[in-house]
Amino acid sequence: MAVQLPVAFLQRMEAFLGDQYDDFLASYDNPRYAGIRVNTLKIGVREFSEISPFELRPIPWCDSGFYVDESLRPGKHPYYHAGLYYIQEPSAMAPAEVLDIRPGDRVLDLCAAPGGKSTQIAAKLNGQGILVTNDISAERTKALAKNMELYGVRNAIVLNETPERIARAFPGYFNKILIDAPCSGEGMFRKDEDMARQWERHSIAKCTVMQRDILRTAASLLAPGGRIVYSTCTFAPEENEAQIAAFLEQNPAFGLIPLPEGRGFSPGRPDWLAMLAEKAQALPEEDSVSPSALEGPEADATSRCGRLWPHLIEGEGHFLAVLQHKGETRPVSEEPAGLSAEGRSSGNSPVSRQRRGRNEPVRHPGKKAPNERELADSWRAFASEHLAAIPDGEALLFGGHVYISPVAKERLDGLKTVRPGWYVGTVKNGRFQPGHPLAAALKADEALRVLDLSLADGEAIRYLKGETLEIAESRIRRPAKIGAKGFVLVTVDGFSLGFGKWLDGLLKNEYPAGWRWT
Repeated sequence: MAVQLPVAFLQRMEAFLGDQYDDFLASYDNPRYAGIRVNTLKIGVREFSEISPFELRPIPWCDSGFYVDESLRPGKHPYYHAGLYYIQEPSAMAPAEVLDIRPGDRVLDLCAAPGGKSTQIAAKLNGQGILVTNDISAERTKALAKNMELYGVRNAIVLNETPERIARAFPGYFNKILIDAPCSGEGMFRKDEDMARQWERHSIAKCTVMQRDILRTAASLLAPGGRIVYSTCTFAPEENEAQIAAFLEQNPAFGLIPLPEGRGFSPGRPDWLAMLAEKAQALPEEDSVSPSALEGPEADATSRCGRLWPHLIEGEGHFLAVLQHKGETRPVSEEPAGLSAEGRSSGNSPVSRQRRGRNEPVRHPGKKAPNERELADSWRAFASEHLAAIPDGEALLFGGHVYISPVAKERLDGLKTVRPGWYVGTVKNGRFQPGHPLAAALKADEALRVLDLSLADGEAIRYLKGETLEIAESRIRRPAKIGAKGFVLVTVDGFSLGFGKWLDGLLKNEYPAGWRWT
């Protein structure tokens, strides 16, 4: 066995799994499975299958997910840099699928970094509704924000906050919430050997306390009739069925929705809760689950949860529970109770005055920040000159930059906001400078000047490396009355890569230095 598994972990799994243990243990000798998920914000599944550089084999629980040969290095293809697919462990595609996202939903991804599930949610929203994607780690939100931008998401807000602070700003706001909870990571031991080494230090006991608190807070964020999907990548029943049983006992307005049949899901294990109760292995009551939750009707209900087992499917371990609020569903177009109209529009409540500084821009002595009118006017002028139409949505001016945000700025007042919406650019030296996220989310027919690069001769890769390209004026596709000079949307096979600035036969490369092909 290539992976060194903790002895205590093996003893637990043997006790839980019984006659399935040998098959479970043998799965660690199998190669790990690699997957990609088509980004349907940019390309349809059928269309991608026709141009895919890889052989695709469907993943049963995700209609846009496919197994691929990892040795083909899917992260090194220009289509990856165009955001046409996301590289994702196959089992990790399941939670967002069972959240039942519909265009127009208000969705919260509470523990989101690095962003795979958030990009999956955004694709299902199809540009309609709102996605608030959050991670408590400031460092991890960097990858989260980058993935939102690379995959062309226009209607997302990226936060770096605690669940409790989000609940104060968005009480009862969301009709769909995903909790991919921090966990002991047992299901990822084959994929990441360091998780196996850290298992005892990153203990089950510590994780259950975090999970309990996150679930409690999520209930206050959910609108009546809404849905929460709770998932982990661990096998431990203390972190899975026990958490759900305790939540149901404390929140009788919720019930469990069974997972779809025929997609690889095995049922939850309420019998393991009985084992925990019998052997007194549950955590102390003040930290975890009451004995009644381990043995009562809530425990029996956890058979409606689902598990993905590495010895039964092609993927790693995962747990899922679909929690449905039984209240009357409120149309998502309605503004939920919470902030008053005065508080939303003015930002002058005592709380607003106290916290406003947390999301204000850093000012540098000697540098004059552009004022709001300058920013807004410059953005509109740029869009009129370079885009077929000004994108829908009100421009939000935030930290010296222009965003198209799905919510009013006051809603974010006091929150640590990494991205308040779709970043479109800023003003430098009196001129509007478009941001790379603007280009990444544009389709070719939305730009007035477009340059399509070739895969065959390496031109697209040279652009991704940051090189200046010699480009004949005749190659810039544009309306007849518009010159080639100016910002150009650079595409590969018609899919956006970024901006370039064309002048006198040369394309100055605007692809961000930190994103370049290495």
